[in-house]
This record gives sequence, C-alpha cells and structure tokens, in this order.
Amino acid sequence: MTKRLLILDDDKDILDVMCEIFSGEGYEVKTIENADNILNDIKYYHPDIILIDYILKGINGGEICHQIKTNVATCTIPVIIVTAYSRVINSLGDYGCNSFVSKPFEVTELVQQVNELLNYEKV
Repeated sequence: MTKRLLILDDDKDILDVMCEIFSGEGYEVKTIENADNILNDIKYYHPDIILIDYILKGINGGEICHQIKTNVATCTIPVIIVTAYSRVINSLGDYGCNSFVSKPFEVTELVQQVNELLNYEKV
C-alpha cells in the first residue's frame, strides 16, 4: 500500500524538490504552502507522515507540530520538522516532533528518516 506524505513549506521550490524526491521513492505526496487549514488538510488527505518547515509565514512549524500532536485525531501521525536554524534544534522536543532534519538536507538522510518512522521498505 502506498504511504501518504504531507509536506508543509512556504517555499515552492523546496516543495517541488521534496515532491519529486518522495514521489520517486514511491510515496503519494501532497504539498501545501500555508498552515491555514492544516487540520482539515490532514483530515481529508489522511497522511501517514507529515514534514513541516520550521520557519513559516505567520507561525512557526513547531507550533503547528504541537497542534497536530495535541489533537486526539492527529496525535499518532509522525511529524518531522525540517529546519535551517540549528539553534532551534535543541528546543524541538517541546513541540513533540518525532524527528528533525537540518537544512540543507541530504536526500538520503531525509528519505531514511521518513522510511524509519514508517517502518517502510520499498517493494
């Protein structure tokens, strides 16, 4: 069964790259550029895992992660925060994310993190 990945980033170029990477890895990918309706997006898309950029317009990805992790309907979905700000890494535990990846990221590291959280092996 194809795993679903939801990616939130306000940089269209990053979304395009991540979509290509994970589509090539066999994932079904949905990308969104803002978090205005993130819980609705999750409800209707049913992702198996979520990747969130830490720095977004208007709100940080950590706060969105916290919303996901404290909502009974979404709290079990693994969340990876992607950040270019290494100083932020030490505070990520407060948001409840399952993992984080630093930007610029190595493609193999990012794919490995996702696969490990989902116990997913390509067929």
